[in-house]
Amino acid sequence: MNSAPAPLDRTGLTAALGAYVIWGLMPLYLLLVRSVPAFEFVGWRIIWTLPLCLLIALLRKQWPELRAAFAHRRTLGWLALSATLIAVNWVVYVWAIQNGQVYAASLGYYINPLVNVLLGTMLLGERLTRRQWIAVALAAIGVSLLAAGALTTMWISLTLALSFGSYGLIRKQVAVGAVPGLTIESTLLLLPSFGVALYYAQTEGSSFAVSTELSLAIMAGGAFTAFPLLLFAIAARKLPYSTLGFIQFLAPSIVFILGLTVFGEELKPAQAACFACIWAAAAVFAWDMIARSRKPAAS
Repeated sequence: MNSAPAPLDRTGLTAALGAYVIWGLMPLYLLLVRSVPAFEFVGWRIIWTLPLCLLIALLRKQWPELRAAFAHRRTLGWLALSATLIAVNWVVYVWAIQNGQVYAASLGYYINPLVNVLLGTMLLGERLTRRQWIAVALAAIGVSLLAAGALTTMWISLTLALSFGSYGLIRKQVAVGAVPGLTIESTLLLLPSFGVALYYAQTEGSSFAVSTELSLAIMAGGAFTAFPLLLFAIAARKLPYSTLGFIQFLAPSIVFILGLTVFGEELKPAQAACFACIWAAAAVFAWDMIARSRKPAAS
């Protein structure tokens, strides 16, 4: 458990980059469904994620793995917990974007890498290089500067950071593949999701029946949910958790840029200072990753 840092898995790195770019651009998709209440949207999101997962599992012939996971009570229990965590994360994130709290949502995913580093070093026995600790310090300074000016919305940021950090830790530890794991999570959330959709249909009118365009946009939520989570699950199994956390800085940075350009939020001095620290940390961490990726060739 306490071995020296190993060279990075390139498949895991590519999967992580793909997941975080998609998540960074997610606010643009949420503009299309901004009229749908957060709880209802997450319900539909889960409903339309499951068929896609089942199709992928069928094409990849992973039904035996699915049956084995369903039959293993301990695995099912952990996936029930991870499903709950990701559902909470989705609801809070969608609500934050819909209510103009783009920076608060972004801050949550700036804090999350620090949570990942903490979990990776304390619970998984991962070791950081000296350059990585420097990156951690710079990132912590940047997040502290940003957090100081966002105390009233800190509950949003902390909920997002802790729920997703814990979700990733569970998915890293549970011996279930990316597709079967997400399929089981979606299955476990299916009944509550139908309940939410039915509640809104009876009380406020279903958003799915408003227009063809909105219905198609809601259905697309399945793909925007499944693909990045599948990539993330692959990355979580192949990369050190602390490394995965630092790559995550890509997503909130994209969200921050969207907040400035698309959503028209004001960039305050504390936020600018945070950006400087975060990107310095990312540069140091990238330097360390490149240096370690070249070690095998040099030996």
